[in-house]
Amino acid sequence: MNETGTVNRIEFFWDPICPFAWMASLWLRRVAALRDIDVEWRFINLSILNEERDYEAEFPEGYREGHNRGRRMLRVAAAVRNDHGADAMGPLYEAFGRSIWHRVPEPGEDLRSHVSTPEHLCVVLEAAGYDSSYAAAADDASLDDILRAGTEDAVGRTGRDVGTPILSIDPPDGPSFFGPVISSVPETDEECLELFDAALTLARFSTFSELKRSDRLQLDLPVVTGRPD
Repeated sequence: MNETGTVNRIEFFWDPICPFAWMASLWLRRVAALRDIDVEWRFINLSILNEERDYEAEFPEGYREGHNRGRRMLRVAAAVRNDHGADAMGPLYEAFGRSIWHRVPEPGEDLRSHVSTPEHLCVVLEAAGYDSSYAAAADDASLDDILRAGTEDAVGRTGRDVGTPILSIDPPDGPSFFGPVISSVPETDEECLELFDAALTLARFSTFSELKRSDRLQLDLPVVTGRPD
């Protein structure tokens, strides 16, 4: 954030398996268009972030599998970024998010069953305009070094007791924070900007660390509500 308070660039750390990161990304894309802010979509992986925790004791059933599916998708993203640069991540994340969260599942369907499968990865890559051969990178564990570096960079700015997304405002000197965790995108442009400005106001106080409530509304995503867009 410069001396006038104008934001020029934001780094948004994302894991495609996190619905709250996806919802925040929809909001931030809208804010970025309204404020002419450049967004760089960077990696954070929940399975790496939580690898020292006891999944069976600390997480609901299925979280380990979901986080590992996120790692497979981010390996593919890392391979694409290696060849096509950081600008490729915006459309690729868009394709991942639409394919996971904006579909209405069949009754009784396991919502994770198709995610990060070779077929799913090929569909996403083709939708984003990249060769489907990148799907093979999902099994390339050597790409985890890239995911680990992004994860460590993110939590190095916020502290470790966080999740996704993480936003960095005009890095490296601006503030970083986990969130906002929202259940739906504000309806109007004015409300989107109001939320953005409120988050910035809090984040710029270095002594401020947390404001939280756990009573959340249902995520307004077709995969959850069963209603198409």
